[in-house]
Amino acid sequence: MNNEKGNPKALIPILVFLVLYLGLGILFEYGIKIPMGFYNIPIVVIFLIALLVACVQNPDLKLNDKITLMGKGVGDPNIITMILIFMAAGIFVGVVGRSSANSVAYFILSIIPAKFSVAVLFIVSCFVSVAMGTSVGTITLITPIAVAVANASGFSLPLCIGSVMGGAMFGDNLSFISDTTIAACNGQGCEMKDKFKENFWIAFPAALLTLIILVVFSLCTYNGGAVIEEYDLIKIIPYILVLVCGIVGINVFVVLIIGIVSGIIIMLATGSVAATEILTNMGNGCTGMFETTMVAILVSALCALITEYGGFDALLHWIKSVFKGKKGGLLGMGLLVGAMDIATANNTVAIVIANPIAKQMSELYGISNKKAASILDTFSCIFQGVIPYGAQMLVAISAAATLGANVSAFEVLPFLFYPYALLISSLVFLFFF
Repeated sequence: MNNEKGNPKALIPILVFLVLYLGLGILFEYGIKIPMGFYNIPIVVIFLIALLVACVQNPDLKLNDKITLMGKGVGDPNIITMILIFMAAGIFVGVVGRSSANSVAYFILSIIPAKFSVAVLFIVSCFVSVAMGTSVGTITLITPIAVAVANASGFSLPLCIGSVMGGAMFGDNLSFISDTTIAACNGQGCEMKDKFKENFWIAFPAALLTLIILVVFSLCTYNGGAVIEEYDLIKIIPYILVLVCGIVGINVFVVLIIGIVSGIIIMLATGSVAATEILTNMGNGCTGMFETTMVAILVSALCALITEYGGFDALLHWIKSVFKGKKGGLLGMGLLVGAMDIATANNTVAIVIANPIAKQMSELYGISNKKAASILDTFSCIFQGVIPYGAQMLVAISAAATLGANVSAFEVLPFLFYPYALLISSLVFLFFF
């Protein structure tokens, strides 16, 4: 079924998912008015339905062949890496628990005025994500602190999580060791330093605008209700270690292992938990990441079938035929990688898929490779930073839930100031520079 124009019908499973997921969420939240309606949507079940629709399509292809294709999709190195990060992250959160995160939050609030705590969360997330090159790893490490800060400062949990996610996406976009940076630079044939210089003048103004918004918003909404309880400095050590290692730029797996080992030693040494309870907490942490892991697996399987059926070819063909001229070509690249990200829920995969057509458009419209790489990376991070079923959002929600704080993706969406500011900055960059 693959050809130059592709097969638009192959995109139907994505449409089915979006209609069911968003439709049921709106129905539950605003129609039936179920408390936290969006939080109660079984996203894994919705993806399974979409996958079933994809399996029913293209009857000429045998079921065993479809299963083989799905297996290849799930076996992608990016997917395996994400799953391993999810598992390690779950164990880390399970080991350090709520007491360590609370100690970090109370310590921060004891040295920094509570009204600036949300802005601090954003700044710390920016530094950690640039150093580690992973938004998911950053969100894993800092979300427990955000939960504790929200409880102690009186700021809303969605605001605190939104700040962490924004800072995490800043580094995902700019870091030299980010998968998205590597994918965009390799695909467009440009040096990382050249892409960074081009990208910096899009991302930095957006980050500065976000920081201003967070400070003003915090000052306007802070009610002085901060509660600083007693904290144990020893329990801060696991987070200090992982944050320092993250800022230094150590591999995310090594960082998480350091956090897990130090957390186990400190929890046992202080008598906070028994040895058997540590194992139980580790298991509970992994269980808390089940939904996020399953989404990654199902999305990769679904995308493998859509690719085989020609769905992405159809999308690429449409983008290429609609957008003309240099500015139109740049906007087309941005929307192209954004559409791919909506479909795959993985910004690195989205860039890899979009790279060939973006390369053609660059040659056709005279767009420099560094500018093309910058646009691909930036727009992929914009979309990945706001889709409610992306790994970043799901990890943040899962980490919060592990600590007993329930929040839905749609509660966080209004507070994702950085991705929205990055979109504005990108459009200004496209049309005026």
